[in-house]
Amino acid sequence: MLKKRNLSECGVLFQLMQHPEVFPFVRHKAQTLEEYQLIVQEMIRKEANNEIISRTVIDEHRQPIGTITLYDIVDNKGFLGTWIGRPYFGKGYNQSAKEAFFSELFLEKAIQTIYLKIRKYNVRSQKAAEKIPYAQVVEHPVLQFADHDPNLFHLYEITRERYILHKQYIQSFSLNIDTLKEEA
Repeated sequence: MLKKRNLSECGVLFQLMQHPEVFPFVRHKAQTLEEYQLIVQEMIRKEANNEIISRTVIDEHRQPIGTITLYDIVDNKGFLGTWIGRPYFGKGYNQSAKEAFFSELFLEKAIQTIYLKIRKYNVRSQKAAEKIPYAQVVEHPVLQFADHDPNLFHLYEITRERYILHKQYIQSFSLNIDTLKEEA
């Protein structure tokens, strides 16, 4: 579902990001393939310096279909940016990518908090954020350094603690269901 970024997938991703339903919501917009390759090259460098964590979202055929990135990492907190190509909308890839990425960030890395800054007119992203049971809408001091205008954006917060508690609850619920089935 996710893989580390590399330059070989730039052509496919560049074409997907150009769609008018995708392009306005991409953080690092590129007008040419060469410009996009430079952006990805810089992202790979920033990941090596622990400034971001970025992955390519792939489908079941291992084809690149979008990206998911944690930007502006400071004190184990960062901002999530994700986009999926238009042909893959509504197929569950966004939700699956986020789940895999959150697992990596919270269980393998030292990330403590993820923020989702979503434009109020980006209804598709708001609906996706609202499907995350451990995400909360917040008004927070982080807004000061996030260039956040509360009239334009919603800010969602996902903490490591809420993520882990949710996972434990789901695991416990699943074990209880299995026990009831065995007893029946």
